[in-house]
Amino acid sequence: MTENPLILLIVMPLAAYVLGSTPFGVLLAKANGVDLRKVGSGNVGATNVARAIGRKWGYLCFLLDMGKGLAAVLLAGWFLRRLEGFPALAHQASWLGVGCGVIVGHVFSFYLRFRGGKGVATALGVVVGIYPFFTFAGLAALGVWIVVTLASRYVSLGSVSAAVAFLPLFVVFNWPVLHVWPLGVFAAVMVALILLRHRENIRRLLSGTENRIGSRSSGKQKAADGPEGG
Repeated sequence: MTENPLILLIVMPLAAYVLGSTPFGVLLAKANGVDLRKVGSGNVGATNVARAIGRKWGYLCFLLDMGKGLAAVLLAGWFLRRLEGFPALAHQASWLGVGCGVIVGHVFSFYLRFRGGKGVATALGVVVGIYPFFTFAGLAALGVWIVVTLASRYVSLGSVSAAVAFLPLFVVFNWPVLHVWPLGVFAAVMVALILLRHRENIRRLLSGTENRIGSRSSGKQKAADGPEGG
């Protein structure tokens, strides 16, 4: 029963989507009497949470958004390792499906009418949890985010740089990569989604109008949105 393909390839990813859809930023702000979507950048990520209700809440939002990605793939990995007699490729597809589901849930939350954040914190949790294939590349990409963000004071630039760096880092840590090509495809799609969600930030970076850390958002301008870009 537990090895039914429908459970592995549909039910588990859908459950991950529901978990990923949980809008922690909105819930934290609401608990403090604030509608997060109507203040600052309007984004549901950690930086807007920090601007709206305080830095400690922004850090908590980041950890919770990362945590749901990490929890989803760790639980799925634990479960899948205990199944026997089922094709390894199906197990890998289910694991990646869970990772995809939780990220898509964060970006397109059904609680928020299929709107949401930009996915970097949740994606970080996913890649750290898919051990060992993504873990070391994910931690190295986190290092890129920290260095670029601190040097430039642009959260969005750090997020975009980390996303772009992840693919070559994945290749370096998994060379030769032919035996893990499904993970490479997943990584490429994940990075493409994150870059697509940051397209307005990239436009403002190029035009010099993006907000730096510590600057104030004007009106509903979509500033750099959270440690994960939202």
